[in-house]
Amino acid sequence: MSNNKLYQVYSEYLKEKYKEKVYRIPINLPVTCPNRDGCVAKDGCSFCSEKAAGFEALSNKISVKEQLEKNIDYIGPRYKAKKYIAYFQNFTNTYLPPAVFEAYVKEAIREDVVEISVSTRPDSLDERYLDILKMIKEAHDIEITIELGLQSINHKTLKSINRGHTLAEFIEAANLVKSYGFELVVHMILNLPYDDEEDIIEGAKILSALKVDAVKLHSLYLIKNTPMADLVESGKLEICSMDDYIKRTSLFLAYLSPDIVIHRLLGRAPKEDTIFCNYSTSWWKLKDMIEAYMIANDLYQGCYFDYLGGKAVRHL
Repeated sequence: MSNNKLYQVYSEYLKEKYKEKVYRIPINLPVTCPNRDGCVAKDGCSFCSEKAAGFEALSNKISVKEQLEKNIDYIGPRYKAKKYIAYFQNFTNTYLPPAVFEAYVKEAIREDVVEISVSTRPDSLDERYLDILKMIKEAHDIEITIELGLQSINHKTLKSINRGHTLAEFIEAANLVKSYGFELVVHMILNLPYDDEEDIIEGAKILSALKVDAVKLHSLYLIKNTPMADLVESGKLEICSMDDYIKRTSLFLAYLSPDIVIHRLLGRAPKEDTIFCNYSTSWWKLKDMIEAYMIANDLYQGCYFDYLGGKAVRHL
């Protein structure tokens, strides 16, 4: 384990897997989410804006092929990059007819694209989409990764933030993805106002029990004029302190299986769009503070990973 053995660092995992640096290229499709258009709910997650998470992506009016070309033409010479991951990032990328989804994904096939990553919701994935991805993987010898947004394991929290699904749908989707042999990445937010420390620990345990491959941690950021931002600004909702977030993140890692790769510890958003992001602290400084807390408290990923495999009968 890298970084003074604190946690599994994604960039190092990629370098070991592909034998050189690999860069993720965001792709923005003209899609929405089923908790926005009325299918399962309206208005989307209470913290999410009309832009969702695609702050660094190109316009979704540009074709997938052109988005890749523009970004690779910029990143390649700048960072001397030769291998890329096509990351279908924004909104729910399987929330469209399977044939349309297939056409979009096939546009991302290039000799220098070694992996395709598809971000989606637990309730927006079935065998049709995974069969398409399996076919593409086998036909083009390319890696496939599925990223599922979960955010919290607490069903009351999921209802409060208007996710439109519960833990059950996530467990079903996670098991389905794993049955296809694709890498599974799970998105979690560790400072949602409705969650406490026990929810964070239980989240690490559930993801470990499901044997997910990687986790992407987000610190909550609040976009202006979103429902949750309005509640926080009016004093009706409180976000845990920075010290609490540092402790929560450290405990999450401590209870998480040491085999799970950590894509990142924090989320980012443009300052001009938010009322709250990373406790008004730079993401790298907050990351350093998390690592310093772990070192000071003798914590590292998996140090409390002792609860699976029939713990109660080990002494017999």
